[in-house]
Amino acid sequence: MIIVCPHCKKKHDIDANRIPANVAMARCKGCGNQFALQEAIEKPAKPVAGGLARRARIIGVTLSKGGVGKTTTAVNLATGLALAGFEVLLIDTDTQGQASFCLGVHPKGGLTELVTEELSADEAVVKARERLDLLAGGKSLAGLKRIIDRKDFGGELTLAETIRPLEERYDYIIVDTSPGWDPLTINVLFLVREVLVPVSLEVMSVQGLVEFLKSLASIQKYRKELELKYILPTFRDRRVKNADVILDKLHEVYGGMVCEPVRYNVRLAEAPALGQTIYEFAPGSNGAQDYRELVRKVAGNPKLFR
Repeated sequence: MIIVCPHCKKKHDIDANRIPANVAMARCKGCGNQFALQEAIEKPAKPVAGGLARRARIIGVTLSKGGVGKTTTAVNLATGLALAGFEVLLIDTDTQGQASFCLGVHPKGGLTELVTEELSADEAVVKARERLDLLAGGKSLAGLKRIIDRKDFGGELTLAETIRPLEERYDYIIVDTSPGWDPLTINVLFLVREVLVPVSLEVMSVQGLVEFLKSLASIQKYRKELELKYILPTFRDRRVKNADVILDKLHEVYGGMVCEPVRYNVRLAEAPALGQTIYEFAPGSNGAQDYRELVRKVAGNPKLFR
């Protein structure tokens, strides 16, 4: 059976037959803390028609620096996965609420209202496209940050506890984040299991990546399952010589985590004004081609869209 430490979330695969009947407490080999054994046993997935419930891959699109294409990436990755046939939930944790704008939808509520239980999941989650649902952000998230700050303990798990019941509905949950490092960003990193970092090909953005990875490492001490999975170079412009130098350096340092770059493409900037994704606005553009390539890498299927 699987025992999950409630302190550091480390999973231990234990032979149940070797546990004495009178043992009620256990100690984690990872963090050294004690916990009640019975409460830490991982529950099996709920059965659904055709087999076990799926467990969504939860991917955070994040970097402390702004202007690197986080929302553009989150929206077009989520939409591309939906077009590829997956059930996808896009969560916007930015107070600007730009994911809704990019998709041309106008929800009455969203993430904040779900956390505060003003709305049920069925009311807060809106259908944005076929197989793509949206849990919107917006100005109300400022209030959610205050709610998290006021918690005496466990504030960093606020989002994880709210989103967990939704996992079995989806194949992918994509989380868009705001710039900076605040309680909501920390919550996202306690929710997601994979991290995708967009990095514009400029020196300041790479410096932001280095600083972000230091902060990420501080979270990984408590969440061993949190993994930096993808680094996505954005705004590639071959006319700028230094951009290729930076791209080569990213490959040298981060190797296979580096995705094919997204080329600078004005269509990516124009599409949100019409509430359209790049696949709808300019399906033959470089931007659409590059985000299809990202979908193929994330899904692990090079044949998608071929």
